Amino acid sequence: SPSLGPDGKPVTPEQMMAIFPGQILEQEMSAERWIAIPDEVREIYKIWRPSPLMRAVRLERALGTPAKIFFKYEGVSPAGSHKPNSAVPQAFYNKQAGIKRLTTETGAGQWGSSISFAGQMFGLDVRVYMVKVSYHQKPYRRLMMQTWGAEVFASPSEMTQTGRDALAKDADNPGSLGLAISEAVEEAAGRADTNYTLGSVLNHVLLHQTIIGLEAKKQFDKIGLYPDVVLGPCGGGSSFGGLAFPFLADKASGDKRAEKLRCVAVEPTSCPTLTKGQYAYDFGDASGFTPLMKMYTLGHDFMPPGIHAGGLRYHGDSPLVSQLYHEGLLEAVAVPQLATFEAGVMFARNEGIIPAPESCHAIRAAIDEALACKATGEPKVILFNLTGHGHFDMSSYERYFSGQLENYDYPAEAVAASLAHLPKFG
Repeated sequence: SPSLGPDGKPVTPEQMMAIFPGQILEQEMSAERWIAIPDEVREIYKIWRPSPLMRAVRLERALGTPAKIFFKYEGVSPAGSHKPNSAVPQAFYNKQAGIKRLTTETGAGQWGSSISFAGQMFGLDVRVYMVKVSYHQKPYRRLMMQTWGAEVFASPSEMTQTGRDALAKDADNPGSLGLAISEAVEEAAGRADTNYTLGSVLNHVLLHQTIIGLEAKKQFDKIGLYPDVVLGPCGGGSSFGGLAFPFLADKASGDKRAEKLRCVAVEPTSCPTLTKGQYAYDFGDASGFTPLMKMYTLGHDFMPPGIHAGGLRYHGDSPLVSQLYHEGLLEAVAVPQLATFEAGVMFARNEGIIPAPESCHAIRAAIDEALACKATGEPKVILFNLTGHGHFDMSSYERYFSGQLENYDYPAEAVAASLAHLPKFG
């Protein structure tokens, strides 16, 4: 479904050129099956790609499951997550277009770190609006961004009209991704030398992230296996789509190996966009600066609880992921915060890698799938996306071990109030 303007008509490329370079827009709207990766981007990818496909043998033994559990480990990138897969090409295309500065938002700090790294690779200035609750929870992510030369502000901030308005209503506003997006877009739209970059949701971001699934397919070919279930954490949808879409393409083209393939997006119960949201046109940000996108949404002004998986605190979802889910081609599950940390600790104690809180959602679902295989005796092949390491999220683990973390129920009343504000047009 096309993105729409406030008048309900499809957004034109000219309207989008205010914040995106031409080649990014071409990718956003492309109907081509394959798009080549520029040599300049490949050179930087070589720093950490291909990322390893690993089998969690010790976890399998601990669970006593006949299933084979594999994970694609994206924590080997300089920023420690999958996000540079899109940050690097976005910085490259903006540099080619003559742009000098980039603005963006970040929740857990993984995207902000990644675009700061990518901006440094291509000599671009970067300003990051970081969701305030994450700004204070994750100071070392902020310091990573500053090490790579970026400016970082807690959102809502005094830097933009959007931020000032939000603080006027609530001086203790914890921030949200939607609000931080509004600040970054507002600034980019107001300066000719500045473009906006987004770390998830949009088509071109999911395109860049499919390098994860494409590599995983080649790696599975080497060992003569193919997954029965593909799982990924899902906030905006880029890490899940990046892993799942290449396998889903096999299923769509009639590949016998993918005949019974299941692709499952895993989200938090406190921000259950796919499982409890409404499929409707909504803004991608809190203030209505972005075009309207057809997606599962909890309402653009919904303020999610301050869970520690900051990258999943987003009111909407990728239009591509949303449409596939709406048509029954994907599954989605929601898991509570304590269960995800329990899974992350179990994974770390068996496999050694301490996962990011976002990744713990996929691990929780993978463990549940493996336990189901234990009950049925099925030797399924389970693949999940370990999107990043948790080395800069240890304060979250500290709160878990000390019993300070809590589960947040689905905030039905807050979501209902927010959905009442869905844009009306036509």
